[in-house]
Amino acid sequence: MYSRAYILLERDLKELNQNNFVGITAFPITDDMLKWQAEIEGLQNSSLHGFVLQLTIEFTSEYNLAPPVVKFTTIPFHPNVDPYTGQPCIDFLDNPKMWNTGYTLSSILLALQVMLSYPVLENPVNMQAAQMLIKDEYMYRKIIQKLFQEPLQRKEDLMRKCIRIILCLKSIKSISFNDYYKTWSRIATSKATESYRAPLLGDPHFIGEYYKWKKTDKGHPKEWKLK
Repeated sequence: MYSRAYILLERDLKELNQNNFVGITAFPITDDMLKWQAEIEGLQNSSLHGFVLQLTIEFTSEYNLAPPVVKFTTIPFHPNVDPYTGQPCIDFLDNPKMWNTGYTLSSILLALQVMLSYPVLENPVNMQAAQMLIKDEYMYRKIIQKLFQEPLQRKEDLMRKCIRIILCLKSIKSISFNDYYKTWSRIATSKATESYRAPLLGDPHFIGEYYKWKKTDKGHPKEWKLK
């Protein structure tokens, strides 16, 4: 007999396939449907446009009463992604009290795509990325591009350059080169085969709930509430 979580995740997979969201793919890797792999491409005109990030999603038998655990295996240099664990900073994933049973797998993936494309500088989990984005957005974008495009044997030189830039920001505490290199050496160098733009969030539950707390930096100073 199939579990409730299995039935709901089968429904979510069907919804995802029917909508065919551009720049988003996901599929289960276990028979019980509780473990998934996914790929997300950044939206057009964002710093991650054209780059594909891989992630894992682990549900529990309590789904959809509890959120899944999401981790990027391709860890981006991003204010809202922990550089060591790869976990994204999204409140309904971090706090079970903010989880809504109306959320689906599509909602989660679309939320992640928007978060990747439009960093939220309020309470970042990667202060180095947030400060660099504030100080020099051009350099921030260049570092992201090089981290994905440079051959693996050249990433050590690249990260030395990144560390020199970061340490120039007086408000950022020092971090060892070994820690950064260990993190960024895991980044995949794959690129999307096609450039395209994803439609903005067609899920009504997602639009109604997610954008209540989601605040992009488009209409605000980049220093807004940054500590």
